[in-house]
Amino acid sequence: MATTVRPEELIDDTVVDAQGSKIGKVGTVYITDDTAQPEWVTVKTGMFGQKESFVPLQGARRESDGLHVQVSKDQVSDAPQSDGDGHLSDQDSARLYQYYNLPIPRQGGKGQSKQGQRQERDTSARAGESMTRSEERLKVGTEPVESGHVRLRKHVVTEEQQVNVPVSHEEVRIEREPISEADRREGGQIGEAEQEVTLHAEQPRVEKESVPVEKVRLEKETVTEDQPVSGQVRREEFEVDDDTRRRGGGNQRR
Repeated sequence: MATTVRPEELIDDTVVDAQGSKIGKVGTVYITDDTAQPEWVTVKTGMFGQKESFVPLQGARRESDGLHVQVSKDQVSDAPQSDGDGHLSDQDSARLYQYYNLPIPRQGGKGQSKQGQRQERDTSARAGESMTRSEERLKVGTEPVESGHVRLRKHVVTEEQQVNVPVSHEEVRIEREPISEADRREGGQIGEAEQEVTLHAEQPRVEKESVPVEKVRLEKETVTEDQPVSGQVRREEFEVDDDTRRRGGGNQRR
């Protein structure tokens, strides 16, 4: 790290990645044997903090908002996890540095040999002092995710349509007129004669035109519904070991 700090000062520090995103809180600190300086911390990641991943302290710095490290949140999420035995071998440390693409620091007189030692918070309490009991609670939120696509398309459908159209036509009828006195004076003539009349009729004519009849568009609306979520949580319990009451009932748990 850029400055020398005691391992216990790092416990529960908020870890922030190189882009300023919060990764989690420090759970365990690993120090080297030769310098007794913190070299690795583990951070609980994943849903409900069920994963514990190693984070290098090389180039890290402590600020008011937490411990700033030189790696990304995604790298930490996929990093090798703690096996919980409190020891980090040379091979494990080298593998972690290789994963993070960081140079392996050389320790004076011991090369790259390290022995990991886990530093836990001192939870012992003296008589008259209070002890805090903690428990985990589910912290549930929401995030937007893509759930699908809806497309609006139009296509052409051909159908038969029948419409009644009124049409008219001309017809000939014979009209008879009475003979006038003038006709009588002219007299009648016997012979052949011819008269022609042109008739007209209407016939249907079909034309097509395109006219707008409707406009539609896609709109989104938010529908809220309850969805159950579950997860495992831990809690602490108090257990009083009173050797003066062993005959009467042993330990008391609260």
